[in-house]
Amino acid sequence: MSDLKLFCALCGILFAANVFAWEGPQEGPVAQAGKKIIFIASDLKNGGVLGVKRGFLEAVRELSWEVEIKDGAGDLGELRNLVKEALHSKVDGIVLGGFQPDSSLESLAQSSRVVMVGWHAGPHPGRTKMLFANVTTDPSEVARLAADSALRVGSKSPGVVIISDNQFAIANEKVKQITDTLKKCKHCRVLSVENVAISDAQHEISSLVSRLQHKFGKEWTHTIAINDIYFDNMNFPLKEIGRNDVANIAAGDGSRVALSRIKGGGSQQVVTVAEPLLAQGWQLADELNRAFSRKKESGFVSKPLTVTKEVLDRVANDDIESHGSFRETYSNIWKRR
Repeated sequence: MSDLKLFCALCGILFAANVFAWEGPQEGPVAQAGKKIIFIASDLKNGGVLGVKRGFLEAVRELSWEVEIKDGAGDLGELRNLVKEALHSKVDGIVLGGFQPDSSLESLAQSSRVVMVGWHAGPHPGRTKMLFANVTTDPSEVARLAADSALRVGSKSPGVVIISDNQFAIANEKVKQITDTLKKCKHCRVLSVENVAISDAQHEISSLVSRLQHKFGKEWTHTIAINDIYFDNMNFPLKEIGRNDVANIAAGDGSRVALSRIKGGGSQQVVTVAEPLLAQGWQLADELNRAFSRKKESGFVSKPLTVTKEVLDRVANDDIESHGSFRETYSNIWKRR
């Protein structure tokens, strides 16, 4: 059996073992009614942020809260201003979707009565000085799984280009772990780390592919990106230069577009190490509800999901969270009396 077939078979075994089953909180405070929330997205073109927002809005309807969505469009200055405005506003909670809060706002955040939670709002899950809870998988685990995938798919001697956005602490953490993991492989080389802003990915990828081909040629066998969005516009440029052999792997976040192209099998992207985005959106709502109830954060850290075509062929409508009971569980928690 080839390495690829063995890898896919293992994915199937993991799927059959309910790797996607919900393992989160089973207890918590009842719903705190009448809350107003601002959800600030780092960039609504980012599929991970969109998935989390979708899950959060599902949960908020269950809680009967009011939500206003703000889009920072990948501009760190604009995101800082949006957070500052939200902290001065008369809302109960703020969600930071996909970016770390500016440290210059720390004193304002601490003096404000507004509760802040975040998704990918720091390099690690858990509580921070500014956040009641940061909801994310362990970025080191996501990065390790992505790097391990490069050892199983494609060339036996991977020459890896890493694409990241160094504006974000969680991205830098992923790059470090990917690099450290690949260094342990005697037959692997990290050819380069390319910094491309997520907000510029649509416009920069085509020229990046040309530069990488010119610089590395056939030495370039794998691309590992910290987000699926980099592969949204990479397939055609690769085909145009005859590089159908490059294997693309995403170390986050499992966007719906990425899942669709992986399942279709016609794309260079063969793996995404996805996060349970919908469940994380519900967890954000639950963490806010715990804060409003003056309870501790849940402490729950969800597991990343290694997704291939073979895994997606086993689920309906590309719903990788279909085996999770998070909606029912959170609803039951909030309605208990």
